[in-house]
Amino acid sequence: MRYLSGSCIASLFLLLPLSLGAQTITPQANAIGAAPIECRSGKAVNEEGFVKIGGIEQWVTIKGEDCRNPVILFVHGGPGNPMTPYANSPYRPWEKEFTFVHWDQRGAGQTYGRNPIDPETEEHILSLEGLAADGVEVAAFAAKHLNARKLILFGGSWGSALGVHMAKRQPDLFAAYVGTGQLVGPDNDKEAYRKTLELARAAGDKKTVEMLEGFGLPPWTNPRTPGLLRRISRIYEAKATDPAPPSWWSRAPQYSNDEALINYGKGEDFSWLQYVGMKDDGMHYTLDLPKLGTDFQMPVFMIMGAEDLTSVPEVAKRYFDSIRAPQKEYFLLPRTGHDHNHIMVEAQYKVLTTKVRPLLR
Repeated sequence: MRYLSGSCIASLFLLLPLSLGAQTITPQANAIGAAPIECRSGKAVNEEGFVKIGGIEQWVTIKGEDCRNPVILFVHGGPGNPMTPYANSPYRPWEKEFTFVHWDQRGAGQTYGRNPIDPETEEHILSLEGLAADGVEVAAFAAKHLNARKLILFGGSWGSALGVHMAKRQPDLFAAYVGTGQLVGPDNDKEAYRKTLELARAAGDKKTVEMLEGFGLPPWTNPRTPGLLRRISRIYEAKATDPAPPSWWSRAPQYSNDEALINYGKGEDFSWLQYVGMKDDGMHYTLDLPKLGTDFQMPVFMIMGAEDLTSVPEVAKRYFDSIRAPQKEYFLLPRTGHDHNHIMVEAQYKVLTTKVRPLLR
């Protein structure tokens, strides 16, 4: 395990190619073409559009300053929270050195807008297996489109759970797996509940203690309980972590109109309900990564916030210790919770540039 100290974090900042707080102007994107791109030295990639994935049109964006750079497939969290709308996301500066593929998952963002889902229609209910199949198809498309031998698979929070499913399903597509805020299975809820209740008791927060004791131990049958626990845990994480700058989450103009905002909100609501389920029967409760097997055919890098009260690092570390991979490293970050901040993003960048990128040479 690597625990990154404050001085080490400060040195990581020097590696960042641009100031993360600076506003970035995005040129107009081209439509994604059906044929692979013709890559030449220094050719930038800026494409977006719907791609036929899993029988429906799903929204994909591809951006980078040199088409010869390594390709990162970013698997977003939530579920239902794509990164595509954010014009000034913390990952934009990385486009100098990597090509980013972002994908709005089935039931989320632009994909939801193109394919609105009736939750009462049985065949449209989301599942980990179905979304992982979609993700593998996105990866195969991106590899062919960008003439990339292998991709870097990069997932956080919900995206980390989905990312492991993708890695296990089609390992030959990926050079490495990088997970942050790694979700594992049933122990996540138990430890999140236990640690949050412990902090509330230590703070003498009687009202919160009473609410948490009312929840009882998971699994829960009230679909509101996981969301309420997360609201409480965010309050306690904020006391021990450094915040992210609000500028990270400014929306690009094409994602700021009424239709795009409505689609994002509806997709977020739909995906969350699919995640928690109405009676402890959502995707949340089918998650159990150890059951997939603990052998990986690619290097694995796990980056965790020491103050994370959702993907509690002790749970991730137990899982990490159990896996076998050609190479694996675990990093624990101070002053960091479940939500990204400078410390997390800087550590991710360091791992990608110094540990993962050499694997693609």
